[in-house]
Amino acid sequence: MGREIGLCLVYRDMWQSSGKYMPRVDQLVKVAQPIIDMGCFKRIETNGGGFEQINLLYGENPNISNRAWTQPFNDAGIQTQMLERGLNALRMYPVADDVRKLMFKVKKLQGTDISRSFDGLNDAKNLEKSIAYAKEGGMISQTCLCITYSKIHTVDYYIKKAEELINLGAEEICIKDMAGIGRPVSLGKIVAGIKEIKPDILVQYHGHSGPGFSVTSSLEAVRAGADIVDVAVEPLSWGTVHADLLTVHEVLKDAGYALPDINMKAYMQVRTLTQEFIDDFLGYYINPKNRLMNSLLIAPGLPGGMMGSLMADLENNLKSLNKWLEKNDKPQLTQDDLLIKLFDEVQHVWPMMGYPPLVTPYSQYVKNAALVNVMQMEKGKERWSLLDDNTWDMMLGKSGRLPGEVSEDLKKLAVEQGREFFEGDPSDLVPDCLDELRKEMEEKGWETGQDDEELLEYALHPQQYIDFKSGKAKSDFEADLAQRKAEENAPTSSTAPASDGSWDLGPKSIQVDVNGEKFNVNISYEDNESNANQQQATAAPNPATNGHLKEILAPLEGKVFLTKDSSETAKKVGDTVQEGDVICYIEAMKVVNAVKADQSGTIAEVCVKDGEDIFDDDILFKLN
Repeated sequence: MGREIGLCLVYRDMWQSSGKYMPRVDQLVKVAQPIIDMGCFKRIETNGGGFEQINLLYGENPNISNRAWTQPFNDAGIQTQMLERGLNALRMYPVADDVRKLMFKVKKLQGTDISRSFDGLNDAKNLEKSIAYAKEGGMISQTCLCITYSKIHTVDYYIKKAEELINLGAEEICIKDMAGIGRPVSLGKIVAGIKEIKPDILVQYHGHSGPGFSVTSSLEAVRAGADIVDVAVEPLSWGTVHADLLTVHEVLKDAGYALPDINMKAYMQVRTLTQEFIDDFLGYYINPKNRLMNSLLIAPGLPGGMMGSLMADLENNLKSLNKWLEKNDKPQLTQDDLLIKLFDEVQHVWPMMGYPPLVTPYSQYVKNAALVNVMQMEKGKERWSLLDDNTWDMMLGKSGRLPGEVSEDLKKLAVEQGREFFEGDPSDLVPDCLDELRKEMEEKGWETGQDDEELLEYALHPQQYIDFKSGKAKSDFEADLAQRKAEENAPTSSTAPASDGSWDLGPKSIQVDVNGEKFNVNISYEDNESNANQQQATAAPNPATNGHLKEILAPLEGKVFLTKDSSETAKKVGDTVQEGDVICYIEAMKVVNAVKADQSGTIAEVCVKDGEDIFDDDILFKLN
């Protein structure tokens, strides 16, 4: 019998690559023992990623969930692991050093053994503190190579990155093939190169099914020396998720490797319980198309973990775009038309943006830029006419070193907009904040929790934590779920594909992110007939304009905000604006987009309310 290979069940990622939410704590505890009884897992991915935010979003305490969920595995001697995002820790934007340090301490005390840390740009320097803090907190430090495919993301590139991480003290290396587009033979060469640098370092392969490479990639990685392979279980394997345990197990056994037997009775229990959780409520947030594998994903390289949000964004934007096309007597697009245009644009803009690895959050930035470009160009506007600050920060170096060079066109645009490139340490841009937040919690009468775990949650996700404490998160979630159930049971609802291949998935929603905090927004596609009732203020038309007011229209759909933060003052009737002035913001596709006036004048009407959901081409302001 050959070398023994370990298996890791990525139960957390299974759910988040399928839909929006994770099971509740009572459900997780219920499935823990059957997972243990399967007898084949060396490790379980229990938390990390969006786990904390997800619990807060539906009104549950992630700290209670973490402790209860990891305990059975701790007792059984099965290692638990989490995913963290380096500079961003467990959210989508940078975190202060003192918060990052506390996170590793808390997660270890809650029962998590291994920290899988990744940097979305593969900038090893950004992971130096993650490695140090994980070890200081008593965790095993595993760092990732985020696999993507381009002329600069070569085998040698990844081997050199692994050597940098090992020299910084990483104890394990994960081949994070988040889009499943790593070519199997090349992945094997990367693993072999890592083992040449440090033969005894543990290497773990993590691959999504997406375009179909992952089973072969698992075999090639193991042949080259990988020690552990990540797997999923039905009914949440394949599609945008991971290869199923049964398939990977048989492939590796057939190749002569030693693996523990699978208790099939326990496997079926896990399968049944997982389906039970889907039927309970989680399935209302899973797009059926995420169950499909698609080789079209090879070219753009977008990761499986973001395909759920991508399809939701695509569906919402298609509705808005087709309304505009119809209004302008132009032929409408199908979802497939828009998808191919998006994939083509991703391939075009990705090199221009410096080849950021297509992993959270940078995959979102590249996809957003491409989709907005497509939407704008379909309306006859120029590429890059709307680019959010998060994406700019990435290209300017405020998130670390990009693998490639930003294009001259974008450099020129940065200069025109008064933006400066940054070459320092991105972590220096975020000051420590725990002492201040501790005082805030004391003033609110909130406990900082066992091992300061509640302080950590407040520091990581302030607005979501406030909504959790007030009960708003739970009430909003319950209302949203009730609406989805009602729509599913309505006579007009259907889950059958339409003639164009699209699906009617019942109620539509998107996740939006205001200052890094995610919110669920229900979308109605009814024409906005109530703008007149929503105007905050109206001024008499200027006689010089002959009674005709100039309109500033929304460039995309989303949630409109009149200011970005408390340092700004909202535009009001009587204010003068110049062409190019930032007049408001639209939160869409997890980023905040600054909206600039496309003409000059004096504000006569403010046609939207702060926080209101709007569609592209809705009127934002009217000018004299």
